[in-house]
Amino acid sequence: MGFADQRFNVNLSILFTELPLLERPAAAAAAGFTAVELWWPWIDTPTPERSELDALRRAVEDAGVRLTGLNFYAGELPGPDRGALSLPGEESERFRANIDVAADFAQSLGCTALNALYGNRVDGVDPAEQDALALENLVRAARAADRIGAVLLIEALNAPESPRYPLVSAPAAVAVVDRVNEATGLGNARFLMDLYHLSMNGEDLPAVIDRYTARTGHVQIADNPGRGAPGTGSLPLEDLLDRLAKAGYEGWVGLEYKPGDRPSAEAFDWLPADRRAAR
Repeated sequence: MGFADQRFNVNLSILFTELPLLERPAAAAAAGFTAVELWWPWIDTPTPERSELDALRRAVEDAGVRLTGLNFYAGELPGPDRGALSLPGEESERFRANIDVAADFAQSLGCTALNALYGNRVDGVDPAEQDALALENLVRAARAADRIGAVLLIEALNAPESPRYPLVSAPAAVAVVDRVNEATGLGNARFLMDLYHLSMNGEDLPAVIDRYTARTGHVQIADNPGRGAPGTGSLPLEDLLDRLAKAGYEGWVGLEYKPGDRPSAEAFDWLPADRRAAR
């Protein structure tokens, strides 16, 4: 087994960011990849003009790559925000306005995974109020995802880098997955297992894999420390992905790491070029 036996996609919101958005799908294809994922690309608006959506769709199609994952609107990311769906007021409304826009865009490219970042805690607001709002909005998002045959992903981040984000462990994120599935009856909410974030939290990664693989809809990786490419830190990523495969995971593995002080096209030397196309 090993890296060569995984299905990788490239996150175009953290890799190839030295290029304009519309040039990134082709750059990923030129590097040998056939699948990509994205954070919500328009951080200033949940409802971009149709022309902007169409231009990105054409860029993905023309590059000959598949969009396999997309975030709902999450505020300024990268930046201070960590999602919008649990924030009372304007940001929650922006998330709701984005739900069908994101789902329809995903459907237009055959994308079947939509990630909903929970959002930071807000000073002066009862956490229980935020959690109730989050559940209401996640139910809406799950129903939109179901409409297009997609799963809704719920992600744990890490406490050192996201101290105001409440889902900073695998059990915390999976508990929200369970609440959404119970509320909708659809069963399409899944855990997004980001091995970098979980390692930053000091979690027992083999135990997390053994316990939660069956409820995992997507996996993302970066090495730790540094959030760089595999081999730049100390995480045994190859072994961990093998363990996931043995536990039954057959989905995509998102490359969500920083290229470092080199062009993104040079940040894949850990993976032979002839093994980058999804099989």
